[in-house]
Amino acid sequence: MGTKEETVKRVILDTNVLVSALLFRGRLARFEELWKNGEIIPVITRETFAELNGVLHYPKFALAADEIRAIVEDEILPFFEVVDVIEVVTGACRDPYDDQFLAAAINARAEWIVTGDKDLLDLGKFRGVRIVRPQEFLDGMER
Repeated sequence: MGTKEETVKRVILDTNVLVSALLFRGRLARFEELWKNGEIIPVITRETFAELNGVLHYPKFALAADEIRAIVEDEILPFFEVVDVIEVVTGACRDPYDDQFLAAAINARAEWIVTGDKDLLDLGKFRGVRIVRPQEFLDGMER
């Protein structure tokens, strides 16, 4: 019989998946339930967090500074694990900017990258890390 730690999945959620989960009450809001219930451990790096923070400041979201701070302090920091990138990944993805998510996964020993990004999805797997669409991951969690 496995322990809870063995069944909890370490996951890299790309920026778009995270923003959708945090700001829109659609099907991706299920990710927030999963991390708050301890069923997944979302992992971020300073680099992927900086990207998320930048996106939250986009004018189209019209979030005030205190709203962004509340999202970070209440929804992210208590539940996410922050890892340092020791092993850098370069040239693995068609879009060099996406290598940061591969590096996050390798350094975090994550099992999954959840993304809608075609450049990452086309890899399918990277050094043992499965790269899947959000719905595919959620369907797997329901089983």
